[in-house]
Amino acid sequence: MAGNDPEYRPVVFRDRAADFAFLTRSTAKSDQTIEWTDGNTYPVVDVDISSASHPFWTGQRRQFDTAGRVEKFRAKYQRAGGAGGKPAHGRDDQAGA
Repeated sequence: MAGNDPEYRPVVFRDRAADFAFLTRSTAKSDQTIEWTDGNTYPVVDVDISSASHPFWTGQRRQFDTAGRVEKFRAKYQRAGGAGGKPAHGRDDQAGA
């Protein structure tokens, strides 16, 4: 079964958000190429996140638009009679039971 394995070759992985790239070996395929610092041309795979841009490794926290998310949630789940509505458990007339 020697001919069934994918080609294992040098590949550059690039994180464009952090302007970071590294050369390693992989079976990942790509139609794009890049000239590396050693003068050779290698296939390049663009990644969304790497150790250079991940909040855990960089120590930077991302800011979330919580106010916008809350308003979006309220607009989506607002009842026809206005916000609020029925209690989550039980009925309105079972207050002391």
